[in-house]
Amino acid sequence: SLRSIRSLLWIGAGEALARCGVDEAPTLDVTWVRDVDEAYALPPMPVDAAVLEGRDADTLIRAMRRLGQRPQCAPIVACLFGGDADCIRRLVAAGAREVIVPAADDAGDVTAPRLLDELLERVDQLARDAGGDPAWVADRLEEDVLGPDADTIGASRALRNVLALVERAAGSIATVLVQGETGTGKELIAQRIHARGPRSRHPFVAVNCAAFPESLLESELFGHRKGSFTGADRDKAGHFELAHRGSLFLDEIGETSPALQAKLLRVLQEREVLPVGAARPHPIDVRVIAATNRSLQAEVEAGRFREDLYYRLAVFPVAIPPLRERTDDILPLAEHFIARHGGNDGKAACRLSPAAQRLLLTHRWPGNVRELENEIQRALTLAEPGELISPRLLSPRVLGIMEAIDHAAGQGETLRAALERVEAWLIRRALEMNGGKKAVTARRLGVTREGLYKKMRRLGIE
Repeated sequence: SLRSIRSLLWIGAGEALARCGVDEAPTLDVTWVRDVDEAYALPPMPVDAAVLEGRDADTLIRAMRRLGQRPQCAPIVACLFGGDADCIRRLVAAGAREVIVPAADDAGDVTAPRLLDELLERVDQLARDAGGDPAWVADRLEEDVLGPDADTIGASRALRNVLALVERAAGSIATVLVQGETGTGKELIAQRIHARGPRSRHPFVAVNCAAFPESLLESELFGHRKGSFTGADRDKAGHFELAHRGSLFLDEIGETSPALQAKLLRVLQEREVLPVGAARPHPIDVRVIAATNRSLQAEVEAGRFREDLYYRLAVFPVAIPPLRERTDDILPLAEHFIARHGGNDGKAACRLSPAAQRLLLTHRWPGNVRELENEIQRALTLAEPGELISPRLLSPRVLGIMEAIDHAAGQGETLRAALERVEAWLIRRALEMNGGKKAVTARRLGVTREGLYKKMRRLGIE
């Protein structure tokens, strides 16, 4: 029975569409557009699947990523002419729920006598898996504020390892713990896990646990009943309830108090929430994805985080490496941010000079991808349209030692005087970065506190 199939969005040249005999399925509503840009222009409409047709796997993958960047896009079926096993694996890894390879004759023309049957059979299974609830496609195709595929740009082994874990996590029902420094893109990874999982048609709800005081965070997560506290003038659903059948992303989970940790543990164990002021709990169906920039294991050892909750959350841990361990991704990310932000003011043609590239590659990026994006935005603000981005457009933080050397290049200055000026610049910069704390600065510079005091007196640093 194909009763669960009502409509398809078909994107591509339409070659297979014309040959597969859609008229054999008169109850099937097919909307055909030539590319994803035309799909963006469509009015909102429910479809059971989006079919991407093409002859090149790389082109299909790019279109798939753009089409599926929003979490609640319809399932994507890839229709690839002349695809081999490797192409199919790549398409599935990129997000295709199904891959169809039409048969062709000796001349390369599509024969596809059973293409329609195969297509409908697979889409029917997708629709039945989703409970017959059609996905909304066209109104979810707008660009995300974080940019398309910002979590997948780069070719480093570290990134590939993370994305391989993400694909496995997406197909699992396990609770996921995403760990990484600030600015590494933990929420993007959580969105990707949700978008590629069986809950993708349902809400993805994110809450930053560090942004609320404990009393308010409990209400935000679990909801409250009217009159439960001052100002509670009506019932309010919590984030767990809003994420019903979808995914709840708990960012900065390490910032929660022991009391709230105990309540979160009960929710995960019993699969039910008790709103503030309610007499009875009610069941929830939510997948939890938690994130932290701390080592929760260290927090457990220090007695600041419940061990039992840690093991509940870290069923499937995903560690995102910092950008300094993904140097192969720095320049591709920089080019992506130039294209993304430069297009707003006619500066998409700007390019990094070799010297600027070397500086970006040697900076340690304590703020990770977010810091790199801010650096590129700053450089674009200072650049003229089409200008080559040279070191002079980069911030002092990225220039680092280059700025100190430039300041020390005085006419007729001895080598010792130049080195002392560089040393003084480095010490002043370290003091500034550490809030003037001499003990911390000495430790970061790898010298004793007494040694730092001596250097400061010798160099005349106040």
